[in-house]
Amino acid sequence: MAAQETDRRHYNLPAQPLSTSLQAVAVASKRSIAAPAELVRGITAPQLIGEFTAEEAVAALLEKSGLRYRRVQRALVVERDADFTQENWSSGDDATAIIVTGSRIRGAPIASPVITIDENDIRNAGQTTLGEVVRSIPQSFAGGQNPGIGSNVPALNGVDMGGGSSLNLRGLGSDATLTLLNGRRLSYSSSRQSVDVSTIPLGALDRIEIVADGASAIYGSDAVGGVANIILKRDMEGVETRARLGTSTEGGNFEQQYSAAGGARWASGGFIAAYEHNRNTAVDAGDREYARLRSPGLTLYPAMRNHNALLSAHQQISEPVTFSVDALFNKRRTTTGYATNPAGDLALGRNQQITQSRAFAIAPSLSVQVGAGWNAAFSGSYAEDRVDYSIDGYTDDQARRLAAGFYDNGAQSVELAADGPLLTLPAGSAEVAFGIGYRDIRFANDRGAGHPLNFERSQANRYAYGELSVPLAAPHMAIPAVHRLNVSAAVRYEHYDDAGSVATPKFGIVYTPTPGVDLKASWGRAFRAPTLYQRFQPPILTLLGAPSFGQTDAPPGSTALYIQGGNPDLRPERATTWSVTAALQPSVMPGFEAEISYFDIRYVDRIVTPIGFLSQSLSDPTYAAQVTRSPSRELIDSILSSGVFFQNGTGAPFDPANVIAFIDNSNVNAGRQWAHGIDLLASYRQALGAGDGEIRVSGNASYLVSHQQISEDQADQSLAGILFNPPRWRGRASATWSLDGLAVTGVANYSGELADPRVSPAAILPSQWRFDFTVRYRTGDTAPRGLQGLDLLFAVTNAFNAEPPPIFTTSVTHAPYDSTNYSPLGRVISFGIAKSW
Repeated sequence: MAAQETDRRHYNLPAQPLSTSLQAVAVASKRSIAAPAELVRGITAPQLIGEFTAEEAVAALLEKSGLRYRRVQRALVVERDADFTQENWSSGDDATAIIVTGSRIRGAPIASPVITIDENDIRNAGQTTLGEVVRSIPQSFAGGQNPGIGSNVPALNGVDMGGGSSLNLRGLGSDATLTLLNGRRLSYSSSRQSVDVSTIPLGALDRIEIVADGASAIYGSDAVGGVANIILKRDMEGVETRARLGTSTEGGNFEQQYSAAGGARWASGGFIAAYEHNRNTAVDAGDREYARLRSPGLTLYPAMRNHNALLSAHQQISEPVTFSVDALFNKRRTTTGYATNPAGDLALGRNQQITQSRAFAIAPSLSVQVGAGWNAAFSGSYAEDRVDYSIDGYTDDQARRLAAGFYDNGAQSVELAADGPLLTLPAGSAEVAFGIGYRDIRFANDRGAGHPLNFERSQANRYAYGELSVPLAAPHMAIPAVHRLNVSAAVRYEHYDDAGSVATPKFGIVYTPTPGVDLKASWGRAFRAPTLYQRFQPPILTLLGAPSFGQTDAPPGSTALYIQGGNPDLRPERATTWSVTAALQPSVMPGFEAEISYFDIRYVDRIVTPIGFLSQSLSDPTYAAQVTRSPSRELIDSILSSGVFFQNGTGAPFDPANVIAFIDNSNVNAGRQWAHGIDLLASYRQALGAGDGEIRVSGNASYLVSHQQISEDQADQSLAGILFNPPRWRGRASATWSLDGLAVTGVANYSGELADPRVSPAAILPSQWRFDFTVRYRTGDTAPRGLQGLDLLFAVTNAFNAEPPPIFTTSVTHAPYDSTNYSPLGRVISFGIAKSW
């Protein structure tokens, strides 16, 4: 019998709904369990504590329920004791076992902490898009690529181009978090090397798994802060339609959402298709008292509308061969604007920016079972994400086109991978995974026909990886103080055609001294390849008066040349990451789980623009390495003749004799960044009497310390706890009481204080609590005909209307608060209705 089928795991489950317990066994054992909702609805499973195989655990849960299970290859199918027909259910082939984020080996223990959020949790919390979900996760910073980011936020900390939403683990940058869909890469979005999760309909989601630990040895570039895997539902039976209306009570942000998801399953396969339409009106400064006088005419949150569609299907072609495919499409439009005069009077002049984005992806895969326990897969993907933008100026209702262009990202890849048992050891089977692949990405930046800053580049890389998971001790060996012990190792090698090579290892250990206690540790290296924008953005050479750069004692008429742009010689950014974790499931407290982790990230060769404050370029000696004083005429001529885009901002003719300095602020590998801290996760489930009654409490808190040094000549600077960066403390706790289809949920969100060092003494933005409440009612089979399958939801987010703390601003175009940490939406009341058909 295969080792995975005899693997015994510790369970600590309370008496609770049978569907909940079966899901817990499926996740823990990494086995597919097919349990039709109509069979398990209304059944309470008994308490389950102890060491069990997946088969033993399911048998214990089904005892006295009138149900049984049968094995179909590696899957477990729940059925009635009689009158069950084979054609009603999928065969659950071995190649489709539950995806394990953080490992390429099916069923391998993970040494890094994993955060899991499923669709039911999201619905109960009143969240309606994946963008909302990822911004609420304490380990993820809402800076990076997210809607509503203000123009006063430094570009490295956040930007809103096209209304996309991205994860940004540890605040290292949305380009330093790898986001996957069913384990596959998607295309980058806009000018940032991030992935837009808001393109995925929530109705197709099964769960999100987040490994907040370096994972480049497993997945390659970008997985420095960690990796997030968006896992879709395998398939579904029937159709579910949804509609939702909501609005901010203070004005603006009228929200509409309409969606449908459906599918079918048959003996050898199944599919799910989902569609989602979202739209909201803008939130303007005039809608908020704290912004009405400070930023008049400014759009605080863009008006958006989008269409998302997704298809995921699988079909067993023959006994060992299964074909699957995932495909998605997104179309979105955003509108935002601001006044062009200090008074903020839109009638005197305003600019309006409109973006229209389109994204699609298709990822087919062919899986083959090869021998006992082995699986091989040949997969590929093709994806594209394009954002078109235009900026129009309006004066006296007369429009004038100020700028237009697009960012176009593309990605394609192929991979051949395999995993399975390597050899049998006394503690079980050693498992191995390996693979090779090719990936090509493309980026085009177009600012209009013939514009000198237009460019289009591509980059290809080839890679190979290997991973090993070895059990050293198991319960049946009866080793004192060593209930279970597993070690793992992985390495990945990537070669870029024009940016060099990099190899990243990772090691892990999972030690269980006694049932219910897991001690984990991991160490590894990670990397992020430079973006094509960072490497090939055409340089811009600007001429300004010397006082603009801080040289106040220069002779009258003195000027300086300032250059910024890409650097083709950039190297990959590199990081060393490690974590230690203690996970507890005490048998004396059924249904309780807790996990505490310490993480450490040391990030070097970060790509930076070394001059942080241009107004101090010539006055601050820390920038001396980027400044050439009294440049020669030959140097100036060579710069001008190198093909740079030159712009004269002095208003006077260019005279090389007046140039007293040349300032180079091009991208370089110079930065260092450190991040360390603690994650706390806990949950508790308790069944309430007979039926489906249950109470569930969960919490997630993160403490972060981070700082950076842009160059060796500059001082170390704090990041966490500073304006436009993550706070040191973030937390989210929820409690749900449910009974007979009714669920009442309360959520508390905490954000720690921030310091604003732009003023002296530094201003302190106080910590903030925000509370959400949701009431959800779902009808069952006993409801009157026509009312069965209803799902009604009433939600109030930010119920007490906590407002963003105000910050210092110098322009009406600046958001008067930290738009990376606070939202202008305020209190939002919504009502939703869904129906299953």
